[in-house]
Amino acid sequence: MIKIIECPRDAMQGLSNFIPTQTKIEYLNLLLEVGFDTLDFGSFVSPKAIPQMKDTKEVLAGLNLNKSATKLLAIVVNKRGAEEAAKYDEITYLGFPLSVSETFQQRNTKKSISEAKLMLKDIISICKENNKEPVVYLSMSFGNPYNEDISFDKVLKMALDLKEMGVKIISFADTIGKASVKDIQDLFEKASKILPNTELGVHLHCNPNMAFDLAKASLEAGCLRIDTAIGGLGGCPMAKDDLTGNLATEYLIQALTDLPAFRPSINEDKFQEAVAFQKRYIG
Repeated sequence: MIKIIECPRDAMQGLSNFIPTQTKIEYLNLLLEVGFDTLDFGSFVSPKAIPQMKDTKEVLAGLNLNKSATKLLAIVVNKRGAEEAAKYDEITYLGFPLSVSETFQQRNTKKSISEAKLMLKDIISICKENNKEPVVYLSMSFGNPYNEDISFDKVLKMALDLKEMGVKIISFADTIGKASVKDIQDLFEKASKILPNTELGVHLHCNPNMAFDLAKASLEAGCLRIDTAIGGLGGCPMAKDDLTGNLATEYLIQALTDLPAFRPSINEDKFQEAVAFQKRYIG
């Protein structure tokens, strides 16, 4: 059975119009009833950098978690954000973006890759002290817009470094939508051989006409942790000026119809409610 990581945080963070806090709370509470494994719900970052997420703490306070088995993930980019997020018992995972692109690491966190790794060590320690699990996103795993020559060998070397640091969940991220079906197959074939005891995931930004094929390719490559966003909304505002949206949850669920053994239990009625809400109030 695969883990669907629904990412309303990534879906909303690049929108220029601020979504009211109560609207976010209503949307996330709907998502909590769907049956996703994890909800990437918010981030503890500077409101100057990501103004859409400035109300993460208020949103968290409004969530109905008592009847949901869905776990919460929050994105952090520094020690201060990790310390703040770790205070909340409701949060299970702290997600950290580490890039294989030096340029993107600077744009995203204003640090070099080596500096970001040192920061990550602090975050891992904070996770251990507070019963949280770190999740590292290897941004730009499938290419970048800066003409940097980055091979899968470099991506896998960084993944091995993360394993040695104690990271048990690594998600290969296609930040700008360059991945092909073959890229996904090749990377996961190599990664599964050298990282047998690591939970490997994929976080794809892609054009809608590629979404179904990439979702199916991820499943067939043995990826059992897939990030999605309803409607394919979102993209990384720190990567480049134009956004490439997320892999749409609808396409992943469609791809799973041919693989019933891998399909998680989803409340279809609540899922359709969430889709309708997203179209009307979010996207």
